[in-house]
Amino acid sequence: MNNLYSLTAHQLLDQLRAKGVSSEEIVESVSERAGSVDKKVKAYVVLETERAIKQAKESTLNKSDGKLKGIPVAIKDNICVEGELTTCASKILKGFRPPYNATVIDKLLNAGAILMGKTNMDEFAFGSSCESSAYYPTLNPWDLERIPGGSSGGSAAAVAADEAIMALGSDTGGSIRQPAALCGVVGMKPTYGRVSRYGLIAFASSLDQIGPITKDVRDAALLLSVIAGFDNKDSTSVSPKKDETDYLKFLENDVKGIKIGIPKEYFVPGMDKEVERAVREAVTLFRDLGAEIVDISLPHTEYAVAVYYIIATAEASSNLARFDGVEYGYRCGNPENILDMYERTRGEGFGPEAKRRIMLGTHVLSSGYYDAYYLKAQKVRRLIKDDFDRVFESGIDCILTPTSPTAAFRVGEKSADPLSMYLSDIFTISVNLAGVPAISVPCGFTKTNLPIGMQLIGNFFEEGKLFKAAYTYEQNTDWRKRKPKL
Repeated sequence: MNNLYSLTAHQLLDQLRAKGVSSEEIVESVSERAGSVDKKVKAYVVLETERAIKQAKESTLNKSDGKLKGIPVAIKDNICVEGELTTCASKILKGFRPPYNATVIDKLLNAGAILMGKTNMDEFAFGSSCESSAYYPTLNPWDLERIPGGSSGGSAAAVAADEAIMALGSDTGGSIRQPAALCGVVGMKPTYGRVSRYGLIAFASSLDQIGPITKDVRDAALLLSVIAGFDNKDSTSVSPKKDETDYLKFLENDVKGIKIGIPKEYFVPGMDKEVERAVREAVTLFRDLGAEIVDISLPHTEYAVAVYYIIATAEASSNLARFDGVEYGYRCGNPENILDMYERTRGEGFGPEAKRRIMLGTHVLSSGYYDAYYLKAQKVRRLIKDDFDRVFESGIDCILTPTSPTAAFRVGEKSADPLSMYLSDIFTISVNLAGVPAISVPCGFTKTNLPIGMQLIGNFFEEGKLFKAAYTYEQNTDWRKRKPKL
């Protein structure tokens, strides 16, 4: 039973129902695994072993049977858990313990899940490498000299390293899918409004979505079915149709007749040849399995990076104005007056990338620049959404692209060049701008044994089609069975 940590949630649930294992044994196995490897990976900022074991014992005594009863789940450090340290990996939220749970946390607890702790991230989700954390950089379990992706790098690394059975991340421009691809796991960004954002500490409110990071597609469907749904605490959440969020029913090994679009704009000069090869081979496999492959165009893709970094920074500068040292979090020492307290608290509390984005966002919203930058970006955002609308209206069921233009890069390789770092999200940010769902699944490895991810993009609220296509691909390949050697 010592290797329970290596199993998927659905495998463990089968054993729990057969009374082959107990929740305590699962949590102890995962805790021991985290204790032995997290000093290398550094996926967690807080590991709540004692509380998790206590919760597991209570789960065993509780006769009710939730969808995730007894399953340990890791939580990204920007999702509020009542009474637990929640800092967005930033000094400015040092010591902050929320007085309430995020809606997704209540849903997990109601389903019987065990909360393992908080995972590391880029500060306030600003980054693609998990290097901007105020704690320490998280490392990729496949190569400890490389980054795990970001901003949900801690969650993806924890799942890849078997330090968590499943995890929650948040995705503003690819922050679930990109680290999932670089760590060789599955990551789903749901349709905007499908999962409540109540209790998610905001980066960019019109882009943020919480989603699952898991070991396989079935687990992703299971976790999303638990956290999805309407929430009257979130004015942007949407009521699902009956049974629409029962995603397990879509897991069929069959893509015959499905139309998959291949956008020419996502296979660009300069992308890694091994990544392109792996994704092209995935396209061939889908064709062999009976899917219809159609060449398509998303012509406004070239503007996505510029649009994203105007809108996202503008919303970030507004959202982060609340962190001033007055009510919670870090406060500078011995301020001379209130203005000095504001300036020094924010100057000392925010890291370099947070300051960069606050300044950029404040600039594009300022008088004289609003129309030239922010308003124009919003208009182009609509054109990007219209591209997706046209493609799906033409009968395309899903769009297939690479998730990231490269495999994991080395720690420090891009930290001195923010623009190069921003381009890591070139294939993922259009999805957030349009609000559509997307999933990343492993589709190969480089010659140096680094994971490669493939992205499937769907129409609004059609996560079920994505799960069906992703599950079929997964069942006909063995990539998910590979494990990093730690």
